[in-house]
Amino acid sequence: MVVQPNQAKRLNNSEPWQDPKVKPYVYIKNLTKKFGEKTTVNDVSLSIYKGELFSLLGHSGCGKTTLLRMLAGFESPTSGKIFIDGMDMTNTPAYKRPVSMVFQSYALFPHMTVEQNVAFGLIQEGMNKNEIRERVNAYLKLVQMSGYEHRKPHQLSGGERQRIALARSLVKQPKLVLLDEPLAALDKKLREKTQLELVNIQEKVGITFIMVSHDQEEAMTMSTRIGVMSAGRILQVGSPTEVYEYPNSKYVADFIGSVNLFEGLIIEEHSDHVIVKSTMLEKNLYVTHSASAPVGAQTNVAIRPEKIMLTTEEPSGEYNWTSGIVQDIAYLGDVSIYYVKLKSGAIVLATTANLVRFSERPIQWDDKVFLYWKPESGIVLTM
Repeated sequence: MVVQPNQAKRLNNSEPWQDPKVKPYVYIKNLTKKFGEKTTVNDVSLSIYKGELFSLLGHSGCGKTTLLRMLAGFESPTSGKIFIDGMDMTNTPAYKRPVSMVFQSYALFPHMTVEQNVAFGLIQEGMNKNEIRERVNAYLKLVQMSGYEHRKPHQLSGGERQRIALARSLVKQPKLVLLDEPLAALDKKLREKTQLELVNIQEKVGITFIMVSHDQEEAMTMSTRIGVMSAGRILQVGSPTEVYEYPNSKYVADFIGSVNLFEGLIIEEHSDHVIVKSTMLEKNLYVTHSASAPVGAQTNVAIRPEKIMLTTEEPSGEYNWTSGIVQDIAYLGDVSIYYVKLKSGAIVLATTANLVRFSERPIQWDDKVFLYWKPESGIVLTM
């Protein structure tokens, strides 16, 4: 059998990037790409481990697709090195690299059948016809497209074309699969379903995937780790939980999900917490998660909307609360987002689960409310 199910089960609690004895499977060293005077990828170094589904996440123009194209061999680096499974691939042409790529447009041959599209790379390599047939059938089964062998791409839905493009990439059994916005053309419901299917397929074949995306939710759902890019640089690498809960900069905190940022000054520093004074709030902030910063340092405290609680009664504590007027409510079905205007004029977002019907809720538009949060809810950012 060509495909070995559960060959590389999802990394789960195993974190090879934390073990200095484990060597990276894909190693990018000081990679730079310039187009004329413009630097698109700027001195990027990155280690990706075998069996990962690693996502490069960032706004359009941040350099993530150029980085992916250099891994594929479609672009040549201005400087730096690319290693795959210990081998220097920097100057190796694309057709000689153990790499397959799934494009955003899928790039299927319109005049070929599904079977011919998937088999194309194997035919180019001169593989035996019987082995081609066996391998194509195995990978069509893997992507749940058995029975579609004789259809043409125009007879398939967007989700079906995406699966065929994936099967075509996997059938050559590469060491690395690159995905450039693979789900961008799908509608929301189909995209959510396909995300999980793609993760399951990646687990079964055990091949390392590197995916480019601008969709934060997609990257958070699918990835073992995420690299957040901006202006050609990697700003932070970590698991979805690490990047969301412990952003290392104001940019990352603001880019990943929604966040409230309170500018302030550190007025007390202790071994387990800091006290931050912000003119945006009525009370000082008591923060247990702190970047290293001295008393007097300017900082931002980041607090996610779901960690801020609402009440109509004034809290009794000395820290971590303020008051305001409900200016707007965004009802999203399972949750509602309250936009609360503070005395300082700042707008604070607070997300609450809709445990009761909207008409039964005690807090509505124009109500005066108090917002409060736990000491561990905030993150001090010095960048």
